[in-house]
Amino acid sequence: MKRLLLLTVLLLTVAGCGAVGTMTEGFKHSQEVADDLGKATGSKPFVGFNWNNGSLTNVTVTFDGIPAGRTTEEIAALSRSSIRARFKQEPRNIVIGFRLPGKNQ
Repeated sequence: MKRLLLLTVLLLTVAGCGAVGTMTEGFKHSQEVADDLGKATGSKPFVGFNWNNGSLTNVTVTFDGIPAGRTTEEIAALSRSSIRARFKQEPRNIVIGFRLPGKNQ
């Protein structure tokens, strides 16, 4: 009985390491994408991501304001290129947003 319990705990620990490694790598890649886009646009965005069963499902790129001197098409192309290169796969969806301050700010 003790062996079964120990084996179960060991298997759960090993299985959890894969998830932790995936998340750690994902955060590293999201930071790399943010750095790439910050250098290219002059405005470093927040980059979030979602994984599902080992597949990159969504990447969200949110800029604090609209980067000057770049069209949305250019920002989209830069984002897609950096995401592909850093995450080493194409997500199902890429969402690009711009945070605009309210009138009172």
